[in-house]
Amino acid sequence: MASATKPVAFFLLIFLFPFSLHASKSADPTPAPWPHQFHSILIMNQTQTGALQVNDLWYDWPNGRNFNILQNQLGKLTYDLEWDNGTSYIYTLDSDKECRVLHFDVGILHPNWLDGATYLGQQYLDGFLCNVWEKVDFIWYYEDVLTKRPVHWLFFNGYSAHVMTFEEGAVLEDANWQAPVYCFLDDKEEEKRNSPVTEVGVRVSKGVPGRFIREVINASAGLQAVIEGA
Repeated sequence: MASATKPVAFFLLIFLFPFSLHASKSADPTPAPWPHQFHSILIMNQTQTGALQVNDLWYDWPNGRNFNILQNQLGKLTYDLEWDNGTSYIYTLDSDKECRVLHFDVGILHPNWLDGATYLGQQYLDGFLCNVWEKVDFIWYYEDVLTKRPVHWLFFNGYSAHVMTFEEGAVLEDANWQAPVYCFLDDKEEEKRNSPVTEVGVRVSKGVPGRFIREVINASAGLQAVIEGA
């Protein structure tokens, strides 16, 4: 009886093993889509240069807009206002009244921009147990296992973002989304960026990862990559 049982058990093991692998793969967690509106404070760190920056980020998908308010360490406060039509206004509100108007072929990140990311497993980071995904060999995304809130982004070039706060549903008042009048002067130089993806890292190095992530992901799908120049 025992000898007859062993071949049957062995056959069942071989037969069920591929299904076990499939079930394990299909059970991999997927990253939570971004809330359609949120506010987040990010500590940005460029490990290659040591540069630090605070990014006060407002994401507003229903209204097609994304706002990065950027404080460089002991430096200027810069506003990067992005619209889903591809227009960006990068300006200061100090006495210099600086403004650059940029045009891109892509808009802001979709809430599901992490779809298709490769699951790498779990890792502790910043004191949180995180699920980790990699997207197009460009960004590693860490999400808290318990709350599914983002914890950390790591870029291929060592640039990282530590998520300090994440307020789902927070909305910045409409009046704050208006670029200053000097961004609309007739003689304002406007730039259209059509740089190849080989220039990867330029926009990230300036602490504004959102649009750049989408550009690289689009490029990986065979679309044209557009990133900000120096």
